[in-house]
Amino acid sequence: MSTLTFQGAVGEVTGSRYLLEVDGDGRQHALLLECGLHQGGAEADRANARPLGALAKRLEAVVLSHGHLDHSGLLPKLVREGYRGPIHCTRDTAELLEIMLQDAAFVMAKDIEFENKWRKRADKPLVEPLYTIDDVADTLALCVPHGYGQPVNLPGDVTLVFRDAGHILGSAIVELMVPSGGRQRHLVFSGDLGNPSSVLMKDPETLHEADLVLMESTYGDRDHRPLEETLEEFAQVLDEAQAAGGNVLIPAFAVGRTQEILYHLSVLYHEGRLKQQVVFLDSPMAIRVTELYDRLRNSLNRDDLKVLNVAAQGDPSQYLPILRLTRSVEESMAINRIHGGAIVIAGAGMCNGGRILHHFRYNLAKPSTRVVIVGFQAAGTLGRALVDGAERVKVLGEELPVKAKVHTIGGFSAHAGQSELIGWAGAFRNRPLVYLVHGEPEAQRVLQRALADAGIDAEIPDFQDCIPL
Repeated sequence: MSTLTFQGAVGEVTGSRYLLEVDGDGRQHALLLECGLHQGGAEADRANARPLGALAKRLEAVVLSHGHLDHSGLLPKLVREGYRGPIHCTRDTAELLEIMLQDAAFVMAKDIEFENKWRKRADKPLVEPLYTIDDVADTLALCVPHGYGQPVNLPGDVTLVFRDAGHILGSAIVELMVPSGGRQRHLVFSGDLGNPSSVLMKDPETLHEADLVLMESTYGDRDHRPLEETLEEFAQVLDEAQAAGGNVLIPAFAVGRTQEILYHLSVLYHEGRLKQQVVFLDSPMAIRVTELYDRLRNSLNRDDLKVLNVAAQGDPSQYLPILRLTRSVEESMAINRIHGGAIVIAGAGMCNGGRILHHFRYNLAKPSTRVVIVGFQAAGTLGRALVDGAERVKVLGEELPVKAKVHTIGGFSAHAGQSELIGWAGAFRNRPLVYLVHGEPEAQRVLQRALADAGIDAEIPDFQDCIPL
C-alpha cells in the first residue's frame, strides 16, 4: 500500500513538503512533493535547520509545483545533504528557480555574515548558512523541465502531469497516478491556485478526476474584493499619500505580485490618474523576474498584455515611463533622500528582510507615509505585525514607532479566495476526499465548514500524519 506523509505546510502557509512512499513494481520508492522554506521567526528557523540527510538518501525524485521559496527554498539544503536525483518542474519554473535560489543564497550569506560578527564579539559559536551558491548550482543542474499536459514517468510506475495553476509564471497543479494495493490511485495537489481576477496569469485549470486531493487553503476564510473595487482603493491610497506629501512603500513579493502591481500602475499612469513623480523597483531579484516575465510573455494572458500594448502604443519601454530600476545598494540608499512623491516597491514581501527594511527605517515614523500590503503575511513576520496594527516594531535592531498608515489590499492576492477554492474542489466527480494544506488553522476550519455545506468532505491533517492511498 502506498502512503502519503504530511511533512510541511500543515497548519501554516510555508514549508510545503509531502513524502510519497510508493508500493510500485514490487518494491518501495520514495518521492518528494515540494521542498519549501519555512518563513516567520525563530520557530521557522529551527524547522529549516532540521537535518534532511536521511530523507535525501532515500529519495528517487522530487516534484515541484512552482518557484516560490515556501515551496522550493530548501531544495539546495536537500542537495547539500546528499540528494542527487531529478527535480521535476515546469519549464518556466526552472527559469525562475535560478533567480529565486541564487538570491536566497546571497541574502542568507549576508545575514550569516552579519550574525557571525556579533557572535565572534560575544565569543559564541559561529553559524553556517543552510546552503551556499555552489549548492544552488548543483540543485539547478538536477532540474528536469516539462511542459503543461506532458505525461512524465517517475520511479515506481508513477505518472506525473503538470496543469496550469494560474498563480505565478510556471505554477502548476500536480497530477500523480500512483500504484497502490494493486490499482492506480489518482492524487491531485493544487499547488497554489491563482486568483482568477489577477492580471497576467491565465485562470487555473479545472480538473474532474481524482481519488485524493491536497488543496491549499491560504484564503479559505474569505473572498477577495472585486478587482474594480481593489483598483479604486489602491488609487485612493496613492492619492492620499500624494496629498499628505509622503512616500508609498509596497513590500513586494518578487515573483507575481510585483509584476501585477507594475501592470496596474502602468494603467493608472496612462489614464492620467497616477500623481506620483517616480516609481522605484528596488529589488534586484524582482527586476530580474520582471525581465523574465517580459521575455516569457507567451506564457502570460494575452488579453492583459493587449491592454498594456494599447496604452503604451506597443512600446514596452513606455509601459511605465516613470519607473526606475535600482539594482545597486548605492541607488537604493539614494531613494531615502526623497521625502515625498515616490512609490517604492521593495523586497521582501513579508518584510522579513531585504531593502524594504531600510525604507521602513526612514519612513515608518512619518504620518505622511503609506504602507500598502498586497500579499499574505505569515504569522511571526514583521509584515504580519504591521497588518495586526502594531504601534511599535523592531527594524534592523532599532525600535520604531509606526506612524505611517498601513493599508491591506487583499484583492491583489495571487491566491484563490474561498469561493474559488470551493468551486475548484466541487468540479471533481465522485467526491474525492480533500485534505486542506498550506493554510493557517482558523482559515482551514472555516473552509472545512464551507466545503461541508457544499457537500464536500475535507480533513485537516496534522504534522507527520501518514495516510494510505
